[in-house]
Amino acid sequence: MFRGAASISLDSKGRLAIPTRYRKALIENHQSTLICTVDIRQPCLLLYPLHEWEVVEQKLLALSNFDPTQRRIQRVMQGFATECEMDSAGRILLSPVLRQHAQLEQQIMLVGQLNKFEIWQEKQWQAQIAEDLALGSSAELLDCEALKNLSL
Repeated sequence: MFRGAASISLDSKGRLAIPTRYRKALIENHQSTLICTVDIRQPCLLLYPLHEWEVVEQKLLALSNFDPTQRRIQRVMQGFATECEMDSAGRILLSPVLRQHAQLEQQIMLVGQLNKFEIWQEKQWQAQIAEDLALGSSAELLDCEALKNLSL
């Protein structure tokens, strides 16, 4: 399970170092193999351990190739999916295409989302968090059926 947010620097080659607290699990449980793709709803990247990505692939495979919306989701999610092998220093290389999609510059945020990570440009992350926190007190959030029984 991946939790928390970490500010990380991208090096000049587009590599980011996975925080040490996650490395052991990624090496032991996922053979250091991660899959990175674009988020279709947000200007960020999604980074999955291989096992978790295979679950997503099965869901994508189940979508209809004949429905234009479903086909677009397949095309984008699968088309951008890139295998990222963690090196001996715990770094992964993000391709230029992926970095461009999320507008990644030197300072980024790696955000644990339980089964995956989100990778954000730090300024975009701060803006998104401000928006999310503002929504937290809105009537729209209180009316969300899925959250009515959520006890924290």
